[in-house]
Amino acid sequence: MSSIPVPLTLPDLVAARERIRDAVVRTGQWQNDALSDELGVPLQLKLENMQRTGSFKLRGATHKIGRLLEAGARPAGVVAASAGNHAQGVARAAARVGLGAVVVMPANAPLTKIQACRKLGADVRLVGDTLEAASDEARRLADGEGLALIHPYDDWDVIAGQASCGLEMLEDAPDMTVAIVPLGGGGLLSGVALALKLQNPAIRVIGVQTDAVAPWRHFLRDGTLEAVRPDAHTIADGIKVKRPGMLTRQVIARHVDDIVTVDDNAIAEAIVTLLERTRTIGEGAGVVGLAALLQRKVRLGPDDRAVVVISGGNVDMTLVGRSIDYGLASSGRLMSVAVMISDAPGQLLALLATVAELGMNVRHVEHRRGELHVAVGMTEVILQIETRDAEHQHALLTHFAAQGLAVRNLLAG
Repeated sequence: MSSIPVPLTLPDLVAARERIRDAVVRTGQWQNDALSDELGVPLQLKLENMQRTGSFKLRGATHKIGRLLEAGARPAGVVAASAGNHAQGVARAAARVGLGAVVVMPANAPLTKIQACRKLGADVRLVGDTLEAASDEARRLADGEGLALIHPYDDWDVIAGQASCGLEMLEDAPDMTVAIVPLGGGGLLSGVALALKLQNPAIRVIGVQTDAVAPWRHFLRDGTLEAVRPDAHTIADGIKVKRPGMLTRQVIARHVDDIVTVDDNAIAEAIVTLLERTRTIGEGAGVVGLAALLQRKVRLGPDDRAVVVISGGNVDMTLVGRSIDYGLASSGRLMSVAVMISDAPGQLLALLATVAELGMNVRHVEHRRGELHVAVGMTEVILQIETRDAEHQHALLTHFAAQGLAVRNLLAG
């Protein structure tokens, strides 16, 4: 890997924050006592999901566009490629200074993010099915129409803007010892790492990727990037970046201590946990740091003080319910069972009474008769049940088995 000098100093980062101060929100950083008790260390959540436009991306986009105008060459407009959060940041930042914005998004980008960009006045172009295809089109538009390309992460001005998040983190938690940050292209992680390490090199900085799209997985070990399958899928679409930046590689190689991954199962559980504990919503990409903590992927000692960045909350509303159910099922709080009973009066009532006696709540009931696997005179009842945990579910299965009932756990992995 070639060595590119990192030109950003702590005064540069402080100056960047001053430039964008009026355009961004200094987001809250809350200590959550319940999560702190569970993890055994004080934990604060840096809630960038409460940022204007719903993610940290506004910081870098605002700073980059401001620097373009400071340079004296006002472009005809700006263009950006994004799965949604960077696009919204660019659209808002451009509108604030009277510039037109074209945002190129994959055709499968969440509808919530597409509509948000349009409401901010951006010209939205849907191109291809990947962020890489959208990026290629954005570069073509920049070259062909004289638009200024606002890269989502591989730009020193963008990184400096994202660093404002890190400056706030340390001011609000001066005794912090570890920071856990979502990692896609690396802009946020690079900015936060610089802001922290230039002030206190002892702070451990951890990047978190989704397991399905993890080009950085072995980067700190051997400097290589892992190829990502073209059909890779994850609910963390905001960090589904297969082509990491050159500049961010330099910062991450120097200032990041570890990179870990989490799967969609853990991410869905983290969405549910955040909603329950803070009453705020986090998108899949936004909660990967919390998922890593809940899955014990980050080593913590008794003297640690942790801050995790919740980087965004622009979740597609059609995905919220599915993510919550997925997280509940994964954590043992939702189960679906198929029970074979006699098709006679009172049998279903007895079945539901058993569920009630164990302190469970039935969410949905379905009957199946006349199918080849259901004998004549029998009915298969599908129950979707809310439970406390995996042990609670095991108690129900054991109880049914003791009654001689044939039962299948439909959500068992």
